Amino acid sequence: MLKTQAQKNDNYWDISSSKSIVWNVNKTDSYPHGDNIEMSGKKVSAIIYYDVNEDKELSLKREIIYPQLRTIEEDWRKYRAYYKKIYADESEPTVTAGGSNLVFKKVDSVEINGKITFYHTPVQEIILKRTLFPSMNQRVFVENWELVNTSDTTKELQIGKTDTLDQLRGYKGNYTSHVYNDADSAINLLPHSSYNFTLYFSAAIDQEPIKGFKYKEIEKERNQFLKKIEENLVLETSNPVIDQLFYFSKIRASESIFESEMGLVHSPGGGNYYIGIWANDQAEYSGPFFPFLGYETGIEAAKNAYLMFLKNIPEDSSPICYSFEIDGELPSCGKDRGDAAMIAYGASQFLLRSADKKFAKKIWPLIEWSLNYCHNNRNKEGVVLSETDEMEGRISTGEANLSTNSLYYGGLLNASYLAKELGFQELSAQYSKRSFEMAHAIEEYFGDNIEGLNTYRYFKGNTHLRHWICLPLVMGIEKRAEETANALLEKLWTANGVLVELDPSSTKPEVFWDRGTLYALRGTFKAELFDQSLHKLVDYSNKRLLGDHVPYPIEAFPENNMKHLSAESALYCRLIIEGILSFEQTEFNSFSITPQLNDDLSRLSLKNLYIGEKAISIDLELIEDKIDTKIYLNGVELINKRVKSGEEVTLKI
Repeated sequence: MLKTQAQKNDNYWDISSSKSIVWNVNKTDSYPHGDNIEMSGKKVSAIIYYDVNEDKELSLKREIIYPQLRTIEEDWRKYRAYYKKIYADESEPTVTAGGSNLVFKKVDSVEINGKITFYHTPVQEIILKRTLFPSMNQRVFVENWELVNTSDTTKELQIGKTDTLDQLRGYKGNYTSHVYNDADSAINLLPHSSYNFTLYFSAAIDQEPIKGFKYKEIEKERNQFLKKIEENLVLETSNPVIDQLFYFSKIRASESIFESEMGLVHSPGGGNYYIGIWANDQAEYSGPFFPFLGYETGIEAAKNAYLMFLKNIPEDSSPICYSFEIDGELPSCGKDRGDAAMIAYGASQFLLRSADKKFAKKIWPLIEWSLNYCHNNRNKEGVVLSETDEMEGRISTGEANLSTNSLYYGGLLNASYLAKELGFQELSAQYSKRSFEMAHAIEEYFGDNIEGLNTYRYFKGNTHLRHWICLPLVMGIEKRAEETANALLEKLWTANGVLVELDPSSTKPEVFWDRGTLYALRGTFKAELFDQSLHKLVDYSNKRLLGDHVPYPIEAFPENNMKHLSAESALYCRLIIEGILSFEQTEFNSFSITPQLNDDLSRLSLKNLYIGEKAISIDLELIEDKIDTKIYLNGVELINKRVKSGEEVTLKI
């Protein structure tokens, strides 16, 4: 569990000048406090738990997860059968000077910047700085120790060896985990100089190497990854918190990509979800984001997810499998969560943004099947039936829910545009017609007065406000926009964003999932309810970046205790692009935005947004009551004009 105390100020962290956030532990009322952060590479993920007590002493726990090393488990546990090891202070080497141990417990500050660094209080004029992060390509996690001599005299230090082996018979062979350091046993640390060594946490199958890793190579790879993510899709606004959380969200969304038997795949993480794909997290949430980022590894992972669903289209009228876990060997099938609608919506967005006609034609049968499945599973009132939604039965959804139907509507719209690009004119017209019919069916079936607001019921018989009433707004259905926004941003809103459900009679803990908040804000921004949406976005961003659990959007509470699932970070970036900018694409080579700004967010620049291989840059600035709008293609200015707030701007590339 997260460990904290009541604060006079909700913010523990500050933004530094170097694209990082820093927790100054010496700041009044900033401790005791505990938190955790997940970091990932292609063959390893780690959740680092850190706790600072009332004496400013640090306790550190490292949960290292080796996703490809499947253990031998039975029943449902086989779906989470990853080789994991937890290491606390027993893995840390001793540092001795003059016959006495230097015990580095107290910390002065903590820094996060795609890595996490702890700055310890000096002991006998020696500072310890330790930095933790995963290898991007190897099955190893590193913790670099830097000892700094702040005195004017040479320090003779002895450093203990760490060398621990553990073995396990696993599903793929014999697994060996190894923790060791590469420190010299004795050093003379000159005045005002430093010495570095590294702790390596690794694992291997059978005869794979368990040592010999090079910290400098691992550091270089991580730095190259972070530089790539920093340089693409660069957001700069008049609000530094939004900018910083956008940058960090790019990191978390992009690092959680793993090697698997399906090829590279994006997976949620959180200690539970690796080397697998899901119709919501990957097909709907993260897949459509990676083309914008121009991140080839992410694009490849998204393609592999859509290809896996394509390969597993049911031959009968069964619902498509909603996930493929553990290298794709363990599918989850039989329960209809509205996954066909999720896939149709997400895959069609991905294909439009990728602007890859050849791949689009390859994936097209998946979209066509998904839309036909939804069409063939409607009731007499014209709405799509589904057993549940992506909440998977955690809360009631009736026989037809608003989420599935909104996603189906969005999938029809996107597919009508994509079909036209691929030369399927009749299908394009058919999907366009069905989208109009679906919009009408959504209004007739789900439109209702709930809690005194002219909004939506989530299913027939539902009497409580739900987070997913935001989805019609996300899809551009705005008949009930103002009161739906009121429901989301006022009645359902909490310090942690939007509640899953507002039930005043419930005695259970309040339940929130960040995906609901991120979709809600995307929808209310898109509906041009800018002022109230911005106020909530700023509150939410401060909480997630600088508050008590940082530095990324989270999954849920109380379930999984707010782990940093990666697709939620993709949704944060998408709410800026598809919400604030109202970015819409109806062709491979054209798009539109609907600029909105106010005095609190008077400037927005988004550089290197990719459509296929074309880099788009957008600069917006509020000038009196108009928005100065400039759009560039590969650095060449194509649009330069002033528009009213809410006026659509279209660019044909």
